[in-house]
Amino acid sequence: MEVKVHGITLQLVQGDIASQEDLDAVVNASNAELQSGGGVAGAIHRTAGPRLAEECRPLAPIEPGQAVITSGYNLPNQWVIHTLGPVHGQDEPSEDLLADCYRNSLELADRNRVHSIGFPSVSTGAFGYPMSEAARVAMETVIATVPDLEHVRKIRFILWGEDALAAHEEALEKVMGG
Repeated sequence: MEVKVHGITLQLVQGDIASQEDLDAVVNASNAELQSGGGVAGAIHRTAGPRLAEECRPLAPIEPGQAVITSGYNLPNQWVIHTLGPVHGQDEPSEDLLADCYRNSLELADRNRVHSIGFPSVSTGAFGYPMSEAARVAMETVIATVPDLEHVRKIRFILWGEDALAAHEEALEKVMGG
């Protein structure tokens, strides 16, 4: 699925976030220590190689909603933006913290003159955020943030599995008034 919002292309695809060759940056759904883990963080760190963990070490720990940027190393992307999503039912207000992940990542990308960025579905894996709620927060936040972006021209959500893709498509249609 692809739509234009304020001149910015917004795409929803199913795939592997660590193999997005046409994007300047990808977003890592990180842990507080910015180290490898399961899911998205594991995939990104495995592909990027050990120098990513080395660059991350002095930037940690980060708080829920915060975003930091590093090089992409062996990834096909120049940059990795790491954000810590809220643990659902533990980090409150979880909806605001999740929105901060997307907003702060986009603003950081824009400050670094990133033209294209790929997001996973933040907090929906081990952190337990319900997929449909997380998709709604993501779409509302991205749509609200795009008018303020100067450099970012493409935002892609790379989603793992058909259920995640369907939830994000439904959320985007609702936000767009469809």
